[in-house]
Amino acid sequence: MDNLTPPAASREEAMANIRHKLALLPDQPGCYLMKNGEGRIIYVGKAKVLKNRVRSYFIGSHDGKTQKLVSEIRDFEYIVTASNTESLILECNLIKEHMPRYNVLLKDDKSFPYLKITHEAHPKLEVTRRVVKDKAKYFGPYPNAFAAQQTKKLLDRLYPLRKCNVLPDKVCLYYHLGQCVAPCEYPVDQKVYDEMIGEISRFLNGGHADIRRELKRKMEEAAEELAFERAREYRDQITAIDALMEKQTINMTDAMDRDVFGFAVDKGWMCVQILYMRQGKMNQRHMSVFPYYGEPYDDFLSYVTQYYSDNPALPREMLLPLPPEEEAGERETPAAGTDSEAALTRKLAEEEDTADSPSEEGGEVGDSLRRWLKIKVALPRRGTKKQLVAMACDNSRVALEEKFKLLERDETRTVKAADGLAELLGIPSAHRIEAFDNSNIQGASPVSAMVVFTDGKPDKKEYRKYNVRSVEGPDDYETMREVVRRRYERVLKEGLPMPDLIVIDGGKGHIASVMDVLANELGLDVPVCGLAKDAKHRTAELLVGDPPEPVPLARDSQEFYLLTRIQDEVHRFAITFHREKRAKGMVASKLDAIPGIGEKRRKQLLKHFGSLKAIKEASVEDFKAVSIGEALASRILEALNAE
Repeated sequence: MDNLTPPAASREEAMANIRHKLALLPDQPGCYLMKNGEGRIIYVGKAKVLKNRVRSYFIGSHDGKTQKLVSEIRDFEYIVTASNTESLILECNLIKEHMPRYNVLLKDDKSFPYLKITHEAHPKLEVTRRVVKDKAKYFGPYPNAFAAQQTKKLLDRLYPLRKCNVLPDKVCLYYHLGQCVAPCEYPVDQKVYDEMIGEISRFLNGGHADIRRELKRKMEEAAEELAFERAREYRDQITAIDALMEKQTINMTDAMDRDVFGFAVDKGWMCVQILYMRQGKMNQRHMSVFPYYGEPYDDFLSYVTQYYSDNPALPREMLLPLPPEEEAGERETPAAGTDSEAALTRKLAEEEDTADSPSEEGGEVGDSLRRWLKIKVALPRRGTKKQLVAMACDNSRVALEEKFKLLERDETRTVKAADGLAELLGIPSAHRIEAFDNSNIQGASPVSAMVVFTDGKPDKKEYRKYNVRSVEGPDDYETMREVVRRRYERVLKEGLPMPDLIVIDGGKGHIASVMDVLANELGLDVPVCGLAKDAKHRTAELLVGDPPEPVPLARDSQEFYLLTRIQDEVHRFAITFHREKRAKGMVASKLDAIPGIGEKRRKQLLKHFGSLKAIKEASVEDFKAVSIGEALASRILEALNAE
């Protein structure tokens, strides 16, 4: 059996080392690098106060995604910076250098298309996804290649820069179409190129209206001179500009280039939506969906910083949502974002946007980005800009809802996904799938959970919770062995339905542990599979067999979505149970530690007051109702409030 986790002794040593290092953390801004048992960096984060942020990973409970990260941490490093701005830039650079598997990584999403005017003796206009420092002019990014190509097609008709990569021996078809000045055949004055490059730059920076007016003037002059062919060409160019710009439905009167960001999170996934506004007109959108493992807003900012780190075509302004703690205090009635797009268009057209108030400048977040990118950064709290951000956030929420509800609405798809999974694994059926996951924090309050999916849908009445009895410390393998043994001993004893497939959230070692219990202790032959992760720690393939071998899964397949739902659900169920148990244990331990409070009085107090918080806020007189005198009541309040 492969041992994929460090032995207990080394884990305890690692935790002891971490506790010593936590005590030495400074009260300064900086970046921290979390490492696994192999010394590999698995997460990079930034903090305004390193001492508080890093300690939070090892204190209290976390959701399933973060707990997965914390369970692998065996060491950490930190780098102190002089300011939050420096920590923001350093975090971005460290993520790009180390590509930690738990960070938001934009390796694929960074390849947005740009329009480029080359810096050559005979410049040309082209679409590129590579941005380099070559003195060329870059415009964009465009959300997709089609949008960039359509704009280039129009500009090729308006401005006849060369089209070929290597100058030919004679003029080509583009010259005869009036779309090339033919430097291969005729000398071209640099002034001609400068004028065309200036016009193209003005157009791509939002000066569509000026270009249109100039073309209309030329069309009318040509018509007066009876040059109808030339007038028709100008008319066609004006029509092409109108067609390109008619999609711009939302306007702002300040004619500023801005990018509007919004995000939403659900079930461990994040969706970021970017609304592109050029010259005050919203004309394109871009969406990214990916798993996240840290704090939602921190990982959202990580996305933003990576997005702009190599972007030479910055807008004049960026709009971002407020941090959650500030957003909670800024709720508007009616809530921002409730207007329809058409209503928002009318409001934006009627309302003159005034200069941002100091409150919109975004505090430390906005200030850090502003200092780094040298552009205006606003986190609006009210008004039309706030509604634009709300629109981006609403679109993100809708995208995530579609992602997770699509399969749930379609019964036939879920059944088909289960059948497809069975065929993929070479088993007769996957009608009933039972999945297991463990949950603990550094070995404290260990629990495990089982969920059941029948024909691809969750069967919640069949879910089971397990308090781990025989395992001490965070030993995933032994925990899995105990829980599987208890589950299927009961199945055999009570004649309960046997699963067609057992899904384990783990690798080869977890699969081997489960198969050993099933075959050698219980005499059962039930197919077992594990969920393997890719470099970004996303579910990518199945591990099946003895020894386990990978079965690749397409990320857009129904079988992949089914496994993702099963994994998310068993994580959620295990974490919920763990939090309940941990909360009860904390209450019990705090009361039991007080002299004069035994199990009977503890239960009596909790039954009467309802919670530990209510006990702490009670007066001495309130304890008389449960037959506790002033002396003991004072000791209870003193012990609880001293913390």
